[in-house]
Amino acid sequence: MSGGRGKGKEVKLDDEQLAELREIFRSFDRNNDGSLTQLELGSLLRSLGLKPSSDQLEALIHKADRNSNGLVEFSEFVALVEPDLIPAKCPYTEDQLKKIFHMFDRDGNGYITAAELAHSMAKLGHALTAEELTGMIKEADTDGDGCINFQEFVQAITSAAFDNSWG
Repeated sequence: MSGGRGKGKEVKLDDEQLAELREIFRSFDRNNDGSLTQLELGSLLRSLGLKPSSDQLEALIHKADRNSNGLVEFSEFVALVEPDLIPAKCPYTEDQLKKIFHMFDRDGNGYITAAELAHSMAKLGHALTAEELTGMIKEADTDGDGCINFQEFVQAITSAAFDNSWG
């Protein structure tokens, strides 16, 4: 495999992440030819809530298309999204994330409840409507217990950073 450019240990996607990406890729590869056209890539991005312009799509394909065939194969797709999916790309250190989490986890029990999230966001000057609050909890609460644990918090922050990097 290609080595990292002198950055110490290289972080790679695990098998589960690769399987998820492969499933996503295949579901948008309409003609099952092992590649995504600009139209198919656009559909994939829109399914993620992104709204790329045709110029942005062309630029993305140009960036990803290592063999210059105008299509994005799975390996090119992985190379394109991997930098944004590996934990090392989170904009915050583990220590910073813990400090932020503890600011929201007001009672210190290891979980952020809807009430704690609402209170903390209001203190930060971002009062939430009931709908926004419910949406944030639903999006972050991957195990469905109604609260956000530290791992879910990290995933939500990393996901938000990834979404913001797409404009």
